[in-house]
Amino acid sequence: MTKIAILGANGRLGRVVAKAFIDAGFDVRAVTRTGKVPAELKGAIAVAGDALDRQSLIRATRDVDIIFNGLNPIYTDWDKCLPMAENVMAACRANGALHLFPGTVYNYGSPMPQVITEETPFHPTTDKGRIRVAMEELFRREADAGRVRTILLRAGDFFGGTGSGGWFDLVVAAKMAKGVYTAAGPAKLVHEWAYLPDFAVAFVALARNLDKLGFYEAINFPGHAVTDLDIQAAAEKALGRKLKLTFMPWWVLRAGSPFVTMWREIVSMSYLRFEPHRLASARLEEVIDEIPHTPLDRAVAEAMQDIGIAVAPTRQAA
Repeated sequence: MTKIAILGANGRLGRVVAKAFIDAGFDVRAVTRTGKVPAELKGAIAVAGDALDRQSLIRATRDVDIIFNGLNPIYTDWDKCLPMAENVMAACRANGALHLFPGTVYNYGSPMPQVITEETPFHPTTDKGRIRVAMEELFRREADAGRVRTILLRAGDFFGGTGSGGWFDLVVAAKMAKGVYTAAGPAKLVHEWAYLPDFAVAFVALARNLDKLGFYEAINFPGHAVTDLDIQAAAEKALGRKLKLTFMPWWVLRAGSPFVTMWREIVSMSYLRFEPHRLASARLEEVIDEIPHTPLDRAVAEAMQDIGIAVAPTRQAA
């Protein structure tokens, strides 16, 4: 049985990916700083490991075949990203493990290409974009040297799964219980979203098709390239009632950004909410045959339930 270590198993992405690998019959090791994991990850072996402590991480991932790197510091702590990535590479080298990594669209900067393929060149224009490019350069160097094999799957903004910290739960759905839909940008602008359960299943499919993949691959995950009006309509269908459309008050964040670090970090990435973009890929389907894709209405309804928003009984049954 293939052994996989999930780094960041307490995080939103890590939990969903760990559950997908458990359901697929993999031997899953859930690695967290505390060594404790959510009850939903029944079947995983809980292991303590600190991503900022190289030897701790090497011990936590001993003898695994695959390391899924779900580490993602909060926006104000991104100075930890590269040290963590270097430690993950060390753990992969020490244990002879393959590296699975979730990529972002931060690498492309502003203005955003309206359609992003695997051949679209990077042009980072923010610190976070430059950090992400540096991480991917590290992974490629390790692969080119024959030390660590990396398979990267690039996605847009996450939604779905329990927990908080994403645009969907913190902004879009924050006031749905009060009858309000909050758009983070122009309501008709196309934005790339990734429904986490689909994204996780795609990682499982890649792990099952390694014979079709090179020693380094960066592949796009085309999720839901939709507008806020599309998501609003799906949410209204799930609730069985209309929602009032309102907009995120960016002027407040911009005015307060010199004084509030988190606001400053969010504002630095605000171009993503005002420049249309979507991911395209022929490579992913070539490798895994069928790209996981939950219909938008169902994905939005399930994402709402995940964060505690009650949907209409008929929608829940569906």
